[in-house]
Amino acid sequence: MQAISKTIIDWYQLNKRELPWRDTRDAYKIWISEIILQQTRVNQGMNYYLRFVERFPDVKSLANADEEEVLRYWQGLGYYSRARNLHKAAHQIMDRYDGIFPSQFSEVITLSGIGVYTASAICSFANNQPYAVVDGNVYRVLARYFGIETPIDSTSGVKQFAGLANAILDGKNAGLHNQALMEFGALQCVPVSPDCHNCPLMHSCKAFEYKLVATLPIKEKKVKVKERFFNYLFINQNKNTFLQKRTNNDIWKNLYEFPLIETEKPMSIDELIAQNDFIALFEGIEDLNISSITAPVKHILTHRIIYATFVTIEIKRTNKQLKNLTQTPISELQNFAVSRLIDLFLQNREKR
Repeated sequence: MQAISKTIIDWYQLNKRELPWRDTRDAYKIWISEIILQQTRVNQGMNYYLRFVERFPDVKSLANADEEEVLRYWQGLGYYSRARNLHKAAHQIMDRYDGIFPSQFSEVITLSGIGVYTASAICSFANNQPYAVVDGNVYRVLARYFGIETPIDSTSGVKQFAGLANAILDGKNAGLHNQALMEFGALQCVPVSPDCHNCPLMHSCKAFEYKLVATLPIKEKKVKVKERFFNYLFINQNKNTFLQKRTNNDIWKNLYEFPLIETEKPMSIDELIAQNDFIALFEGIEDLNISSITAPVKHILTHRIIYATFVTIEIKRTNKQLKNLTQTPISELQNFAVSRLIDLFLQNREKR
């Protein structure tokens, strides 16, 4: 079965993209790239990777940084638990391995935020160790090539695809093989309308033979999506505004945001200002002026759809409730790690 490996490696040598993390055996930099690319397209992740490794070129610099700074460099990538785990794992590497990224799979997989896939990628790319890497691209290639209709997100499917990935692995060139197979899925065996007639595996591909390309791979589980309604209060008091930190175990944990009133349904401004949370926040402030309200912004996450409205409020003085928040000049908001949703609001505000 390893004939597929040679074919894909040959294809890779002619078609691969030149990416900075492919020019190194530095396990730290490979780790950073893999975590960034878990939920991010290569084109989007490239600049984030370059900025991140420039600021944090090694484990020690990452471990010594404040979490808030790490989150600022991650801002816009989403799934912020990845950044928090990177920071935590850097501390683990400093404590356990004197700042040297471990080389053994059994050690790598114990680090925060690293599972079988990431540990396999790091060990094969950095040290050419024979661990098969199975990501979404690999699932797709294997499902189509072998004509497998077992759902990739089922227990039996995970086991079956892991077995196949190891069966076709070129153990002597594990890193090259894994890179080639992933790239083949990303560029050639793409999710929709792949160019099968110019594919080097066309004549032995079961999905092509039996016209299953459009239906494979199969997933059995549907993600339940919850709608949430966020009403952000952008408060302007003499060119200062107010922030709060998200500390609950929810999306965007440890990021800053404007005071937020979450409701179960969309709210008109009259309904919003009648909310108990709104009344309590501005208790004693009589010179409140609502100067603008944005149309609801739809922000899609993996398991949630957020409809966010930004209400700009002008006040001349503060009260006890506002003084308990973080007050900052509006001109210094860039110093705070915020969600992509709030970052886009600030960008649009600057354009006006």
